[in-house]
Amino acid sequence: MAKRKTKFFCQECGQESARWLGKCPGCGEWNSLVEELVSSSIAKEVRGVVQATPLTDIQTMEGQRLDAGGIELNRVLGGGAVVGGIVLLSGEPGIGKSTLFLQMAESFSKLNDVLYVSGEESARQIKLRADRMNISSPRVHILTENSLDIVQSEVMSKGYKVVFIDSIQTMVLDDLQSAPGSVSQVREGTAFLLKLAKENDITIFLVGHVTKDGGIAGPRVLEHMVDTVLYFEGDQHHIFRLLRAVKNRFGPANEIGVFEMRGDGLEEVTNPSSVFMGDTDRTTAGSTIAATMEGTRPLLVEIQSLVTSTIFSPPRRTVNGIDYNRLLMLLAVLDKRLGYSFSTRDVFINVAGGLTVSEPAADLAVIAALLSGLRDKPVGKMAFIGELGLTGEIRGVSQIEQRVREAEKFGFLGCIVPRVNASRLSSANCRIYPVKTIEEVLKLVFGEK
Repeated sequence: MAKRKTKFFCQECGQESARWLGKCPGCGEWNSLVEELVSSSIAKEVRGVVQATPLTDIQTMEGQRLDAGGIELNRVLGGGAVVGGIVLLSGEPGIGKSTLFLQMAESFSKLNDVLYVSGEESARQIKLRADRMNISSPRVHILTENSLDIVQSEVMSKGYKVVFIDSIQTMVLDDLQSAPGSVSQVREGTAFLLKLAKENDITIFLVGHVTKDGGIAGPRVLEHMVDTVLYFEGDQHHIFRLLRAVKNRFGPANEIGVFEMRGDGLEEVTNPSSVFMGDTDRTTAGSTIAATMEGTRPLLVEIQSLVTSTIFSPPRRTVNGIDYNRLLMLLAVLDKRLGYSFSTRDVFINVAGGLTVSEPAADLAVIAALLSGLRDKPVGKMAFIGELGLTGEIRGVSQIEQRVREAEKFGFLGCIVPRVNASRLSSANCRIYPVKTIEEVLKLVFGEK
């Protein structure tokens, strides 16, 4: 009998090793290498002679998109699901991934039979969720199976054009003898489904589990193999969920869709600025509005600050929704350029609604909120747009017209914008206040030098 061949695979990044190592040389994680059996029984497929095709002779399918069943879903997917595309959805446990897939399955079933494959739940459990969501389409077929070979046989025999896999970590290839969820099974299983999708023009959606750090579980190559990677974000204590495209070969990346979690499923929020902005009456100190961009969509979000005295050293810096190191930089600029020291004060920053703002164009709103909280003076009904440099200058931002139009739509009386962007703006209902330095912002908002 031939000796079984095994290798060690890192369960975090997929690094291969011929022997066990305490620390993975790829990602640096400790005790993450697991021995897996490498099967040599997979027969190589006999293929004919492959010839290259001239670019001009290739027929594209870009116009053949499937309606995902809502404005928000179609926006995130870049206009709808692409025929033959493979989409990976990831998110925390209980965030609503299976709920979203079941709603999408009902939408796609209006045109074709849809196969929903679950390796985690029984058919009765899925039916209970469908009853709660009032989903009763006879064209949504449920298959509780974790063998990809059986899934392929079912897809090819019934001619399904849309398939949902929940989840890829529970699927196995019969030729591989490693356990479900292992690096080998996840990687080879995704490659198996990718080949099935591309050769037969089948649109496949996958659920991917996340690690304790929030990344997609399994090898990093998994994200490179699929066409689109979606992250389902949100706090289970909030009713709002964000669907973010971090990779999309058929549309813009970083596009977001906003949903509200209800008892009967997910409801689209078509006007998210009204959700994240809160009360439009700006009479509270420490509250400002930032005009940000999420993909191609402008959003108005409320930045809240609380600045209090403390006797402890060092003072606390607590942030929710922005980068912690970015806040430290802004506090240093305020100390150096304006002389406002926060060394004896605790600082708390929060982005209302659970949204995470990563772009630097929110800097101006953050420093205005800090100064408003420090001086206990409200800023009025104004929107803030601009990036703060280390020298105290207000730097220009992109897509300034869309940001100002969003603020004007919600009745803001003024927009403080970088001076380099002001020449491109003209608004009849919203006054434009161009600023060049942080000193000008202080004088304009609080009337002081």
